[in-house]
Amino acid sequence: MSVQGVTTRQQVLDEIRAGERFLVVTHENPDGDALGSLVAMHALLKALGKDCLMYLSPADFPLPYEYRFFRFDDLVTAQPPDLATRTTIFLDCGNVDRSPLDVSGLPVLNIDHHHDNTRFGTVNHVVDDASCTAEIVWDLMQALGVPGDREIAEALYVGLVTDTGRFMYENTGRTAHLMAADLIDRGIDVEAIYRRLYEGTPFAKLELLGRALQRVRRFDGGALTFAYVTLADLEETGAEESYTEGIVDHLRAVEGTKVAALVRERACGGDDGQSARKASLRSTDGTVDVSAIARAQGGGGHRRAAGFSTDLSIDEIVAFLRDAVAEQLGR
Repeated sequence: MSVQGVTTRQQVLDEIRAGERFLVVTHENPDGDALGSLVAMHALLKALGKDCLMYLSPADFPLPYEYRFFRFDDLVTAQPPDLATRTTIFLDCGNVDRSPLDVSGLPVLNIDHHHDNTRFGTVNHVVDDASCTAEIVWDLMQALGVPGDREIAEALYVGLVTDTGRFMYENTGRTAHLMAADLIDRGIDVEAIYRRLYEGTPFAKLELLGRALQRVRRFDGGALTFAYVTLADLEETGAEESYTEGIVDHLRAVEGTKVAALVRERACGGDDGQSARKASLRSTDGTVDVSAIARAQGGGGHRRAAGFSTDLSIDEIVAFLRDAVAEQLGR
């Protein structure tokens, strides 16, 4: 952990100990790390006797099927009227624009592990060498002396196992394995969590994967492996938008790929100020920083996993990605 991380860690601990009222939030379209960190932070604050609410936008529902087992006690789906009396804790959120809440001028604890985090909080505890935001919450939990019941442990493990790609990604360090061991000691059922996350796949998701794989295109000697999913695919298969999650990993596994990209049309594309398409990017061996590519289109993420929303056409997205990958590869 960096010196800055140590300093901000103490600031966050002081703020949590001193505060009485909190709101915990995360980014739009939350993934396993976002939801696991959200649920765990809420539970540990309640264990400390704090008044705490969780916020998720109505647009985030229904959640992906694999995360619907979470309990969301004290959940609000609109900005609470007493927001000004609460300290807002953002979790796993690299940019304040990824939340619809207006926290201008209010106390904000920004807890995250994205290296491109914009440091938008009044306290910014950004530990970019942590495997996941859940790892940071786990560290804070221990420092605060919260015993960590099974509910907290399960939520943290979901964040850990999903953001490390089942302990396969480069962000899986020694601390990630120590954290897993500690959570197992706290009573989690690893097999049951695995089944919730990775089995019981809806058939419509399998159908959607088949359609995406039929559209795989490779460019520049295979450096870019690309596919897309249309609204018609979603409607005809009966798939939810969240069923596209994981498809890009099939593209990433193709031999010779440097960057894998999946683009999906959004059901609300063009409406309510939302972009028509969303691109998910993965870098295979780290020679290409996909977070830099995503930032060029107003998105962000990690060096090996990032994304952005856009109104560009499929052909325009392909052209942009080819140029961006070639530039980083020096071609």
